[in-house]
Amino acid sequence: MAKPTRFKHKKKHYVLPEPGTTPGFVYIDANSLKPKINLYSFNSDDFSVVELANLKNIAEKTSDKGTFYWVDIRGLNSAEMFNIFSDELKIHKLVLEDITRTYHRPKFEEYDGYNFAISRMLNIAEDGGLENEQVSFIQTKNVLYTFQENYEDCLDAVRKRLKDGKGNIRISGTGYLMYALMDMIVDSYFSILSKWGEDMDAIEDRLLARPDRSVMFDTQVIKRNLISLRRVIWPERDKMNDILRTESDLITDQTKMFIKDAYDHCVQLMDMLESMKEIASTNIDMYLSIISNRMNEIMKVLTIISSIFIPLTFIAGIYGMNFAKQDPVTGKIMPGNMPELYQEHGYEYTLLVMVLIAVIQIIFFWRKGWFK
Repeated sequence: MAKPTRFKHKKKHYVLPEPGTTPGFVYIDANSLKPKINLYSFNSDDFSVVELANLKNIAEKTSDKGTFYWVDIRGLNSAEMFNIFSDELKIHKLVLEDITRTYHRPKFEEYDGYNFAISRMLNIAEDGGLENEQVSFIQTKNVLYTFQENYEDCLDAVRKRLKDGKGNIRISGTGYLMYALMDMIVDSYFSILSKWGEDMDAIEDRLLARPDRSVMFDTQVIKRNLISLRRVIWPERDKMNDILRTESDLITDQTKMFIKDAYDHCVQLMDMLESMKEIASTNIDMYLSIISNRMNEIMKVLTIISSIFIPLTFIAGIYGMNFAKQDPVTGKIMPGNMPELYQEHGYEYTLLVMVLIAVIQIIFFWRKGWFK
């Protein structure tokens, strides 16, 4: 039987701000990637994409009121880029701090003239580890800015929809585009849970067939990853609820209808996750019970063997004391000593008695059902 993929728990280490650091401090990690910037322009009739070297004059490049824009930024290692957001686009420094500090939970915030949101993109790496990447959104009336830590194209499905021009994605504005990206991220959680569900089924088959220590290890790793996923889905659900309740003009009522569907997906994910956590705990308890029952069976066998040999050892111990009835040197009779020591065929008689005792015990244990 094939074993499931062994998922490793990857704990990502973040650089936290020093206590007392000024709020709104934009942190540029020296190990972060240089930004790659793509500008997508689209409306009901046209679609185009341009790769930008930087964000200089980005306000002029996105000034056409009849066109919507998506500025896709992958890589955060550019202080100049964030200066443009702060000085030219008037984005609050607290927002820029949240973008560069990539450990935040999913959330939605309203500001004057724009909205800010964070999602967590989860992915199963080639080595089985769980990758957790922050995706940030700044939404204005006709421009959506997205920020990713890495170069991986995790939003490619939405890019393809934009290019093909199917559905409402080109004509429903930046709010709908932000929803489409968030919804794709939420839907990716289903595939992760589905994969873990298959692995838990395989673990359960191993548990019933021939459990070993790896069963508990693999189950515990999946359970820990489920806890990590819960820390993402729970605030993601709250974020969707905040978007539904917002009075921002940048989120239309039509978009809220779709957001409601994404909120339902989050609720469904929470139900699935809690069920899988309970199954994982049950599998661990079952493994411990099986090991305990196996130990009890071993102890029962050893107890039966000991019970059979205890009276035999007792008899052998008595006749091993060698207290003769007659002194072999002086010939003096010593009363109270063993009269059987020089009995003819005493060795055979003693063995026969010992065998009879063992047979009687085996029959007694068998009738009691101890051998089942």
